[in-house]
Amino acid sequence: MMNIRSLLLMTVLLLGFSGISQIKSKPLVLGTTEELHSTILNENRVINVVLPPDYNANDTVKYPVVYILDGGVEEDFIHLAGLVRFNSQPWIARFPNSIIVGIETINRRQDMTFAVPNLDFVEKAGFSKDMFPKYGRAEAYTAFLESELIPFIEKNYKANTTRTVIGESLAGLYSTYVLMNHPYLFTNYIIISPSLWWGDGKLLDKTHTCLLEKIKQKVNVYVGLPSKEEDVMMYEQGKQLYDNLQKNKNIKSHFDYLPNEIHSTVIHQAVNNAFQKLYPTTYFSK
Repeated sequence: MMNIRSLLLMTVLLLGFSGISQIKSKPLVLGTTEELHSTILNENRVINVVLPPDYNANDTVKYPVVYILDGGVEEDFIHLAGLVRFNSQPWIARFPNSIIVGIETINRRQDMTFAVPNLDFVEKAGFSKDMFPKYGRAEAYTAFLESELIPFIEKNYKANTTRTVIGESLAGLYSTYVLMNHPYLFTNYIIISPSLWWGDGKLLDKTHTCLLEKIKQKVNVYVGLPSKEEDVMMYEQGKQLYDNLQKNKNIKSHFDYLPNEIHSTVIHQAVNNAFQKLYPTTYFSK
């Protein structure tokens, strides 16, 4: 026969399992995914959107927008959206409550590079030409942003005209390209570990330095670079970009060297640093 102690133990276990079976679960929803057809690019683009926690479609408040290049769920969208939300929490209040838009990558080597006459420079930079079967669509991609995506966001969400773009590596190259050729498109440019070797350093030549000097509207630019021990050329070219930015008083530029990060790890810490430099005080700062 079962003794009283064993009977009590079995009763407790059964009650425990019964309680577990009654636990309710529901999906943890971060945001929404939109599929937007681009006539310009002749393809569908996946767009991930997170709204501010106090977003109300019926009030009059409009929000800044943060555009994340390489913004797919399996790319940089989730962890960077977390940084935006962290810095905009009411007990921190460094970064304004913002709409977060992640643009999922299809072919970043095509979209994030500008047109060049040939690929002779690629091997000199340590890469294979075979890595770039398609390239040079930056101008068309910019037209997609300006004429299709941004109007879509501003029509369907309560967005104002303050825009931040975040780009790292080839997306950092692209962000630099947009700054020089379409500076009005964004208010804040967060440029991290940019692949300025593309086009044999063309964005650092005198012509493009002149483009920077001609920018008349106020823009903020953050340039973040990982350890020079990993890639001294990337560091030197990024520093040269920053020096060129300094020549225009309309550009409020910030340089950030992150010696403890490498190219593959730098983006998360750099974006958090960028928020601190672009918005140096919190609500509770003295």
